[in-house]
Amino acid sequence: MATHKLNSKVDGYIAKARPFAQPIMAHLRELVHKGCPGVEETIKWSRPFFEYRGAILCNMSAFKEHCSFGFWGVEIGAVLREAKVLRGDGMGSLGRITSLDDLPSDKQMLGWIREAAEFVDSGQYTSPIAARRQVVKPKKAAPKKSAQFTAALQKNKKAVAAFAAFSPSCKSEYVEWIAEAKRPETRDKRIATAVQWISEGKQRNWKYQNC
Repeated sequence: MATHKLNSKVDGYIAKARPFAQPIMAHLRELVHKGCPGVEETIKWSRPFFEYRGAILCNMSAFKEHCSFGFWGVEIGAVLREAKVLRGDGMGSLGRITSLDDLPSDKQMLGWIREAAEFVDSGQYTSPIAARRQVVKPKKAAPKKSAQFTAALQKNKKAVAAFAAFSPSCKSEYVEWIAEAKRPETRDKRIATAVQWISEGKQRNWKYQNC
């Protein structure tokens, strides 16, 4: 490993690991450097990380009874998922690692490390953190005014006029409040209350603010 660019902080991390973990960490470190000679070592979140061209390639951790190794990047994650090697019994991609025998073959590991680096070289790399931030939750469809509520409003001319003058947000507050009723009797009671308040020009939360 003399030709590799090593970080003394990673040396210290491995030295402080439990005896069973030290050969595992040293071997993983060697594989990463062999598979991606341009990789750089750093410490993030109190554990060793390997970066390549500014992107996180992988990381490793040592715990009391096991180690973990995780590949980073959405694309290499898809490759590992297709290969059915991802495990959920520990942090990282390979599950709980308690000995060198728990690791995939060196050939497999080197292949994945090189493929992960190729994703970075080709510009296809997507950080899992960025991917999570880009996930947009679908907006919950706004409930529509029920036929019962509409009918009740139409029976009260003041309520009809006041409701028409409300802002969209004020209208939605009433519609949602009624739609959230789980029982018919609760819904009917809310409709009656809503019509009364609306006829008086009051919004749903009229006790706290005005429309």
